[in-house]
Amino acid sequence: MGAIDGKRIAFLATDGVEQVELTEPWKAVEEAGGKPELISPEEGEIQGFNHDEKADTFKVDRAVGEANAADYDGLVLPGGVANPDNLRTDDDAVGFITGFFEEGKPVAVICHGPWTLVEGDLVRGRKLTSWPSLKKDIENAGGEWVDEEVVVDGGLVSSRKPDDLPAFCSKLVEEFAEGRHERQTASITVAASSSTWRASSTSSPARAFARASSWAPREPRRRRPRPRRAP
Repeated sequence: MGAIDGKRIAFLATDGVEQVELTEPWKAVEEAGGKPELISPEEGEIQGFNHDEKADTFKVDRAVGEANAADYDGLVLPGGVANPDNLRTDDDAVGFITGFFEEGKPVAVICHGPWTLVEGDLVRGRKLTSWPSLKKDIENAGGEWVDEEVVVDGGLVSSRKPDDLPAFCSKLVEEFAEGRHERQTASITVAASSSTWRASSTSSPARAFARASSWAPREPRRRRPRPRRAP
């Protein structure tokens, strides 16, 4: 038996995904008995890249507007520069990611992938790593950034780059096997507490400072309804 037999694992990605950061974790999930599914903003195919060169295309299993975190046991967020940069502008994508934290389900993210977590205000109070250029983004969003091959913070697995994939894949399978982590919901709790602070500071100098600061707290993102396609 595999470590995650029968568990459904969502891979959220779009055009520009770093191919190896999609295919290697995908293979690790399959080898451990899991059932990976590719989720993307649109149906059809997405374009993978080897750094800045086009590579293979991958068939999308489900549009993110029709996907629900409740139907999956874990989430993988591959990197690539364009991939997370596009995803973080999609409310459905950010809302889908947020759902895993709300339910305490494990999430694995690598390279530039944490941009989507920053967008959803999901790194506040959490320890993680990423591609080095995201360090300030994560710190400004209230996270603790470290330069390590792989970091595990109670259901949140993160790595820096493709060279870290062996350690990343091993740890994500472990976390998916363990299932729900109470620590994951801390991201939502901290964000909500920050929002309460913001509301109580409407007329204070702190409020004015928060508005001008890149780490100003904000409401967690929620998915907007998307019309379903006719059958």
